[in-house]
Amino acid sequence: MSGTVAPVPLQASALDTALAPFYWILEVWSGLMTELYNATGIEILQYAFMHRALLVGLCIGVMAPLIGTFLVHRQLALIGDALAHTAFAGVAVGLFLNATIDFGVTPYLTAVVVAMISALFIELISEVTDAYNDVSMAIVLSTGFALGTTLISINAGGLAVGVDQYLFGNLSTVTSQSAALLLVLFAIIVAVVGITRNQLLYVTFDQTAAEVSGLPVKWYNRVVVMLTAMVVVGAMQIMGVILVAAMLVVPVAGASQVSRSFNESILVSIVLAEIAVLAGIGISYYAGTIAGGVIVLTAVAIYVAAVVLGKLQTAFGEEETPEMGSIDMGEARPSDD
Repeated sequence: MSGTVAPVPLQASALDTALAPFYWILEVWSGLMTELYNATGIEILQYAFMHRALLVGLCIGVMAPLIGTFLVHRQLALIGDALAHTAFAGVAVGLFLNATIDFGVTPYLTAVVVAMISALFIELISEVTDAYNDVSMAIVLSTGFALGTTLISINAGGLAVGVDQYLFGNLSTVTSQSAALLLVLFAIIVAVVGITRNQLLYVTFDQTAAEVSGLPVKWYNRVVVMLTAMVVVGAMQIMGVILVAAMLVVPVAGASQVSRSFNESILVSIVLAEIAVLAGIGISYYAGTIAGGVIVLTAVAIYVAAVVLGKLQTAFGEEETPEMGSIDMGEARPSDD
């Protein structure tokens, strides 16, 4: 009938209601981009999907190096890759539930849940079995990818078609709902790091001293891996599962070549990540290529330039660039209040 409206799944409706403030932010942002297009005539700014992709990219450029700086100094650079594969399993779970029982939720939401649970399992395996972190990461990575491929193979005809955008990322498939979820994750990550910065620093650079001082080290370790899971799922929209871990590591590695303190390293890594994201999105749009690959290649090129700059600084007699693990412990020690 002409007056019939298709029912909206209860879960999706409740989610959209919760995301209403973030939809408003997206509308404001889109309006600003439209005004900028009218003023400059830049072609990339005339499309609504590019407005969302640019906002998602800007958020990724902040939260990925923000968390990645802690990971690199903890020698956990590969945890992003492990959680990306478990996020793929989460996507497969969402697609499978939607295909079989009409669950009605975005796969990105199930990816967040599965990735955060997997992050906790990485810590749990290390704590219970005394295995090295790379062992627990390898176990979780293999299990996550195996689960994802199994679920896809069970219903291959209905799921395989939609998997590519999650494996490789796609600017045009960034929906308003997925962009709003990214904004939620971004707000949580920035807020948690802002509140627990000193404690995370202390645990990162001297776990023994942190334990002696009474800090719940295991709890803060879990906070870091769960925040990493959030970053991975958020960045997966345009980076894809295969390349998402690069944004956690490459900008941080580049910043370490020219930075002389932890705070400076975070700021420089964010700047480098934003340059890589914006340049990568622009190049991929005009060249018709996959954005994730171009972003990573741009980030690697910036890393190489940072290495050369760091060597030149040393050659011309400036203070030698500190190693990745070096830091003024005064930054890391939490305040007494």
